[in-house]
Amino acid sequence: MRMFLLGLAALVIVAIAGISAPWLQFLLSLAIAKGLAALGVAILLRAGLISIGHAMFFAIGAYATAFLTRNGITDFVSLLILSTLIATAAGVVVGAFMVRYRAIFFAMLNLAVSMVLFSLLSKLYNITGGTDGMRVARATFFGIAPGEQTFELIVFLTSLVVVMLVGFAVSAYFRSPLGEALKAVHTNEIRLEYISIPVWGVLLVGYTISAALAGLGGSFAAMIIGHVLPEMAFWTESGHLILVAVLGGIGGVAGPFIGAIFLELVHTFAASFTDAWSMIVGAALLFVIFFLPSGLYGLINKKRGGSAV
Repeated sequence: MRMFLLGLAALVIVAIAGISAPWLQFLLSLAIAKGLAALGVAILLRAGLISIGHAMFFAIGAYATAFLTRNGITDFVSLLILSTLIATAAGVVVGAFMVRYRAIFFAMLNLAVSMVLFSLLSKLYNITGGTDGMRVARATFFGIAPGEQTFELIVFLTSLVVVMLVGFAVSAYFRSPLGEALKAVHTNEIRLEYISIPVWGVLLVGYTISAALAGLGGSFAAMIIGHVLPEMAFWTESGHLILVAVLGGIGGVAGPFIGAIFLELVHTFAASFTDAWSMIVGAALLFVIFFLPSGLYGLINKKRGGSAV
């Protein structure tokens, strides 16, 4: 109950901040989109698996939204659901192969597949627009096309609702036998096999959920930005998602969202004061990595004396 109240209070504070300062709505919405994808990465990190190519699912969700709008589907909710389902299907197909591997092999194979996708998105000009990307038409809500400011406000508030729903779902998953088995894979995989728990199935479920979350985040990002580019599948974007997950902390569902918002705010304010913004962002990241090994969520959790979920 306490976790629920703290999470609800945090969402209310973010909502008030976005409504009070409309310029924050775009920044916070984009941070939440990346936080969803980073939460997917955090699920894999719980099993000791590092995916250097998970941005491919972020890109799949984003491009799915672009293609759907091109083909006349503009309803906001429909775009989110269909794009997430497409990314989920891709996660099942790719994951069935990937979860057979561990350590560096898992990381590099994900990287290889993501770079193949990046190359296809960059080269198939007649289909994807190549390096110019694709424009994403503004979504409608129940057949109504709102203005730009109203659209940003609705997307922002909807993203907060989605965070709450996703938070409940993933928290329940972490507490379920499948979620507990996911952590056990990292500590003693062989013991799981001895007690007849199929590690391949446990990891495939985790991989599929992580792909779905990345696709959901990609769909949000596509509608927020209004444009998709092949760089969404590039390895640096995958590295960014890992960084966000580690920065926020993988001890709880809130960690990746805290990391994403923190990083976006630091980036925005540093860039507004100096051209050397990357140095400031790097210094902030180094501070967190060296002095807060459990991430920002770990610090908050320690202060309130609670347990990670």
